[in-house]
Amino acid sequence: MDEMEQIASYPLDPEKVYTSMDELTLDTDEGPVTLKMGVWINIDPVRIHKMIVKEKVLQVDVYEVLNPLVSKLRRADPDYYKRFTGLKLTIDYPGYSGGIMAQIPFENDPVGFYKWWRKGKHEDKVYLSFPRQVQLFQKVALMDPKMILKKDLDILRS
Repeated sequence: MDEMEQIASYPLDPEKVYTSMDELTLDTDEGPVTLKMGVWINIDPVRIHKMIVKEKVLQVDVYEVLNPLVSKLRRADPDYYKRFTGLKLTIDYPGYSGGIMAQIPFENDPVGFYKWWRKGKHEDKVYLSFPRQVQLFQKVALMDPKMILKKDLDILRS
């Protein structure tokens, strides 16, 4: 590539709030690539999301970038989406006609949630961090000791 074809570089500006039309240059396996933010969220949604929520180096417009990004994440990497969403994930839960945020039965009906999540084999539907699992197991052990599985009781004892 000669100097006339030199592509403009748009390094990350941590002070800037990016919209979908803003250009950003990121390093890739093929070298630096410059794309509009709206394109980045389509081709590498997990990387962009990590830059926003984990590394906190990228600020974006909620409506133009973050909301579409979360929607893309759900399809692009369902496991990553479940881990980051946790109890805020909407689930189909017995007794509710539509979807409900997992946190509601987790907090209001821990025994029922445990029955649905662990015994109903729905562990793949809602990601619970280890501290959340312990919290759930403790509540179930107190409220309905016969309900809790031995392997979960062993976690509480260790």
